[in-house]
Amino acid sequence: MDKYFMENGYISLNKVGEELCGDRVEVKNNPNGDFTMVLADGLGSGVKANILSTLTSKIIATMMDSEMTVEDCVNTIAQTLPVCSVRQVAYATFTAIQVHKNEVRLVQYDNPDVIMLRDGKSFDYEKTEHVIAGKRIFESRFPVRLGDVFIAMSDGVIHAGVGQSLNFGWERPNVVEYTERKYTPGMSAKAIAALISDACRELYMDRPGDDTTVAALRIRERELVSLMIGPPVNPAEDREVMEAFFAQGGKTIVCGGTTSSIVARYLGTEVRTKIDYLDPDIPPIGYIEGVDLCTEGVLTMKRVVEIAKRYASSSDAYSEWMAKRDGASLIAQMLFEDATDVNLFVGRAMNPAHQNPDMPIDLSIKLRLIDDLAQCLEKMGKIVSVNYY
Repeated sequence: MDKYFMENGYISLNKVGEELCGDRVEVKNNPNGDFTMVLADGLGSGVKANILSTLTSKIIATMMDSEMTVEDCVNTIAQTLPVCSVRQVAYATFTAIQVHKNEVRLVQYDNPDVIMLRDGKSFDYEKTEHVIAGKRIFESRFPVRLGDVFIAMSDGVIHAGVGQSLNFGWERPNVVEYTERKYTPGMSAKAIAALISDACRELYMDRPGDDTTVAALRIRERELVSLMIGPPVNPAEDREVMEAFFAQGGKTIVCGGTTSSIVARYLGTEVRTKIDYLDPDIPPIGYIEGVDLCTEGVLTMKRVVEIAKRYASSSDAYSEWMAKRDGASLIAQMLFEDATDVNLFVGRAMNPAHQNPDMPIDLSIKLRLIDDLAQCLEKMGKIVSVNYY
């Protein structure tokens, strides 16, 4: 599966009036290429549910990642979860999705069944029932293909709209039909999760009656995006750095006026600037033949990092910036939606323009922004490389 990438994304809606979500998603990527994602739904809502789901998701993800049996996982959960003082039970439902080599393994307990899309259509998979510690656990194993999509959800999804916009909630067949109709090839895992969670939000009329979580996994090909910001400390290294940057292949993003000039000179062309301000706070983008995207530097990157922090959170549906065409939004789309691997080339030369007292931006701000961006990308599950020069 080395040539494939396990792209995952999830979005949670808290029950109205609750600060903590009673659902939890835990993801494990181990060095041998195995991927494990667990969605747990704790009994009730609020703090108690959050504790139950956090323990359940972390224990199951860790044990499955360590190749423990389903029996061991369930028995450990039964012995570990704190008992609710009111209901006198320790309870959390869960859905686990694990990919090993070219096979997927689904382990499901009391959550709505995983929806699997193959070629954009719902795929029916076989399930084997086990009774472990008095619990009915369903397990499935089958080969995966490039483009397969797996969607796990808490019961807040199928309860959406109960007693409000729908009599019986948004039942699973309706969720399947809606997803098939709205899904388009190339949709990211986060976009798929947002597609369903946004519909739930509308059905709940922005007042979710239950914690609602959608977690998606997409089996996709790897795609590299390389981003360069800032010129090298030593101008004599310009050509060497340019050669390394363009040797990567994949899509390219160049940020900053000086950097753009160096890149254009290396490519034997020039920078053309578009004067349209699509966002008054973001400088216009530029054009360099041979480069996929050319933008201003630090101001644009600051907005990218703001978007990244929201995107990496479980609750951002991101529909607003996905529709925008300013430089920061375009960078975000390429890094967060398109890329699986991101190479950052960061120049540490001091920009004379930043010494202007009316524009107090120093090198440390740029480096901190890049560090924040790299951390957000890793949180999204991207494979990130940062190169300073």
